[in-house]
Amino acid sequence: MNGIRARAAQLCEWVAQERPDVLCLQELKAEPTQIPEECKLADYHVFWHGLRAYSGVSLHVHRNLASEVVFTHPEFDMESRIVTAQIGNAVFASIYVPNGGKDYAAKLKFFEALIAWSRRMHDAGRELVLCGDYNITRADMDVHPRERRPVIGQRPEERALFEKLLATGLVDVGRAKDPENADLFTWWAPWRNMRQRNIGWRLDYVLASPSIAARAETCVVAAHIGTSDHAPVVMIAPA
Repeated sequence: MNGIRARAAQLCEWVAQERPDVLCLQELKAEPTQIPEECKLADYHVFWHGLRAYSGVSLHVHRNLASEVVFTHPEFDMESRIVTAQIGNAVFASIYVPNGGKDYAAKLKFFEALIAWSRRMHDAGRELVLCGDYNITRADMDVHPRERRPVIGQRPEERALFEKLLATGLVDVGRAKDPENADLFTWWAPWRNMRQRNIGWRLDYVLASPSIAARAETCVVAAHIGTSDHAPVVMIAPA
């Protein structure tokens, strides 16, 4: 979102048009008491998890999908960066991995804890859908050639952790559905018309257990939506 208060109208318009079953938002930059009234979608179970002017995630489950939802935070949550929702045997998560520029060690620690949690969930027989801003480009293919350089978000140890997360039993659905697309980006620096020129990075992912990923019809980047520096990633997977 890069600030939900600045983009409340855009969110409402998009939700009214798309009516997603599950909606995961990151970078709210608002405490729950600061969420605009128009964003409190009556048709959804919702958990707002935010801080004033920084970080923050939320998770919304349409009432037609589930009459009851259990929202929780894994023990490694920091700075309001993850909220989960259990619906039957499925667990959804809205995740905002630290960028790492302020505290790189904290980013790696968060990611390692996410890996361990995913492994525990799968060992317990859960189906997972992990959505959000991971602040890591999975491979060079996920960065425009003009942007490739040895910086945070593209470091080998970060990418190794990403692959370790997938190895817990997850599929990168966007890449699985579009394996050869070298122009598949979700974030663009907010200058020099980078978004319009599609000179970006792929930082936002839908990772799903194979049983769910196999049902996915599409998983696309809605690059034309919104004025944030990120674009929504939308997976369509019939129940």
